[in-house]
Amino acid sequence: MGLLEFQNLSTRQTEFVLLAKHLAQSMASRANTFDRKGELPISSFSELKQSAYPKLTVPEAFGGLGANLLEFVLAQICLAQGDTAVALTAAMNAHVLGGVSESGAWNFDTSTRIFKEVISRGALINALASEPELGSPSRGGAFRTVAKKVAGGWRLTGRKNWTTGGTCLDFFLVHASLIGTPTGQITGVLESTGRMIVPVGADGVRFEKTWVDALSLRSSAADDVVFENVFVPDSDFIMPTAPSSSGTAWFWAAMSATYLGIGIAALNEVTQYAKTRVPTALGQPISSLASVQQKIGLIELTLKSAQTMLLETCERWVTSDSRDELIPALAGAKYLCTNAAVAATDLALRVAGGNALTRSLSLERHFRDARAGLVHPPNDETAFEMIGRARLG
Repeated sequence: MGLLEFQNLSTRQTEFVLLAKHLAQSMASRANTFDRKGELPISSFSELKQSAYPKLTVPEAFGGLGANLLEFVLAQICLAQGDTAVALTAAMNAHVLGGVSESGAWNFDTSTRIFKEVISRGALINALASEPELGSPSRGGAFRTVAKKVAGGWRLTGRKNWTTGGTCLDFFLVHASLIGTPTGQITGVLESTGRMIVPVGADGVRFEKTWVDALSLRSSAADDVVFENVFVPDSDFIMPTAPSSSGTAWFWAAMSATYLGIGIAALNEVTQYAKTRVPTALGQPISSLASVQQKIGLIELTLKSAQTMLLETCERWVTSDSRDELIPALAGAKYLCTNAAVAATDLALRVAGGNALTRSLSLERHFRDARAGLVHPPNDETAFEMIGRARLG
């Protein structure tokens, strides 16, 4: 963690942070190699699944660690400093399980089944909503992926993109438009969309290699997944419920923590570089230069400000009785964290100079990966609008 160490952690929080740090340090040693190849870091995913991290946000009653939103964010900031592709997949898994654990949006049998898979073998799940034609569903629009009601279940057909984690995932949580659901059949009203759990290896599921030479997260295998008449039993259909603030909070916090971790990783690396880089014309480390000190100082302040906002909001979430009121603050934290990562990695490149453009440092990878944070919902303008509307009542 370096210059942004947490203070006054509880025993539980320390345990989670140390778990994440250990994984991050191991994964970081391989991250550049897999990024260069554009391949899934299978060994790092194997290490993740064999660790306790996948069950971080599974309730303790099921054998999980039962991390709350703050505890998860503390760990995720650390994990993301290792390999962003792996950390982002872990974040997708954690936010789905954490949101479900908190909201109770799934029925007991479905939750129990998935929780047991996570506990027994480190299974990973990712929610698939975005589609090539639709883009992000946060901007509205209907899913082209459809699920047709049949005897005993559903037939799922369609395509999803940005499937972070690729073949290292074990389950998809697929969002789809529903066909053949008469009024009153599901929840008393006509439902137009629903979610269903699909094993990655189910008949009719295939990946298409579309995530090639991407700007960011080159080893995340965020390829397209095609569903061709996939049968989904009724037991794996998630009954529609009213929108939950918990799902939103866990996703936004997960994205905030992940990209903040990238910025901190860049700060740690450029700090070490500045202390050891001794140009012959200068005769001493570039850390002695006021211009370098100023840039690194600005990076640290930018990251600390974002981290403070994120941790404070998550702590309030854990203790609040009025959580809906904290959604605009979480939108603000996501804006601050992702933009702080972009600013931090940009300044880090300026400090390191020409060497930062080469593979000899990880700074160029951090610089590229940080840009991905800007495309996750909510976008900046949406965050501003939410905060403004809350202020204006």
